[in-house]
Amino acid sequence: MQLAFLTSLFDRPGPWASVYLDTSRIDESTKDRRALQAKEVCGELRAQGCDPETERAVFQALTDEPRPPGEAGRAVFAAHGEVVLDPPLGVRPQAPSLVTWSALPHLSPLLDLAAQEPVCLVAYIDRTGADLELRTPLGGRPAGSVEGRTWPVHRTASADWSERHFQLSVENTWEQNAAEIAEALAACEHETGADLIVLAGDPRERRSVHERLAPDVRALAVESDHGGRAAGASRRLLDQDVEAARRDHLRRTAASELDRFRAARSSGGARPEGAAEGVPALVEAAREHRIAELLIRTEGPDAHREVWVGAEPDQIAVRRNETQYLGETEPMPARADDALIRSAVMTGADVLRVRPEFEDEVPVGGLGALLRWPYEEREREREVEPA
Repeated sequence: MQLAFLTSLFDRPGPWASVYLDTSRIDESTKDRRALQAKEVCGELRAQGCDPETERAVFQALTDEPRPPGEAGRAVFAAHGEVVLDPPLGVRPQAPSLVTWSALPHLSPLLDLAAQEPVCLVAYIDRTGADLELRTPLGGRPAGSVEGRTWPVHRTASADWSERHFQLSVENTWEQNAAEIAEALAACEHETGADLIVLAGDPRERRSVHERLAPDVRALAVESDHGGRAAGASRRLLDQDVEAARRDHLRRTAASELDRFRAARSSGGARPEGAAEGVPALVEAAREHRIAELLIRTEGPDAHREVWVGAEPDQIAVRRNETQYLGETEPMPARADDALIRSAVMTGADVLRVRPEFEDEVPVGGLGALLRWPYEEREREREVEPA
């Protein structure tokens, strides 16, 4: 999963208030219940040592109205008297609330509640163009539009030669517009890094767009029979298709990445070249910016193992006395999963949530990674580095 939207959480020091709250129940007592929830959350933060300014900021955020429709929960992250990130959750938290005050933002629950959603580019297509929408874990936003030729676009039923010529012109217009939409989709996917593309709208035109996508982009695209570009078109069934496509994408991606991890782990003997698992090996990889993809099974025992961290993403150590070698004089304890997520986000690595349906215990302990380069290659680089 792409977690670039979390980078704002790591450009300032902690400690951090992290709050996950179930807000799915909506009725006539919602306002009073939200105020009571906010008081209880702030009481927990105060008991854990939260400063008054941050406590007030969290209370204000939790009692502000209105909230986005269809919200199942909240994830609020605050530090130094400011709420830095407050995304709505599309999935209801398992517990009514989860409140922590810690050196780093507590992010692993977000892998289940929001960041599980692949970034999806939805194209609403008709024969004259397309409207693009980018759906991220933080909601949807317009991503541009394509306006093709608008004449001629309608065929006639006549068999007259001139009419047949006109119909060929119509076909050419459709094809040209499809090519322009495909080109714009490829550019938008490249710019946004979307994981998935959903094509909706006119059946003939969306199929033509699909066929004209470059092979690497076409591999990300699926078609929906629902939704359209026209104003007022219902999107309920399209939304269901998007969610189904996301779930299928997650399953296929997870299975493929786990196969890659198993292969990399088994290819290098006692010290695999392309994979690492266990806290000590991952801490070493994070310090050297070698994590290409972090694998987290949040139920694993290593996920909540304590490590020591400094202000920078690569200031991470298994034992407190190791951080002096990393340029940090006042290290703080943190969960291993949160520290490694920070490192992954800030070095551009992907994060994969390994779900319980994958029954074999991979990675061992719940934490693993695919590496950017092999151990041996790194050792050779060190040998030639000037003293």
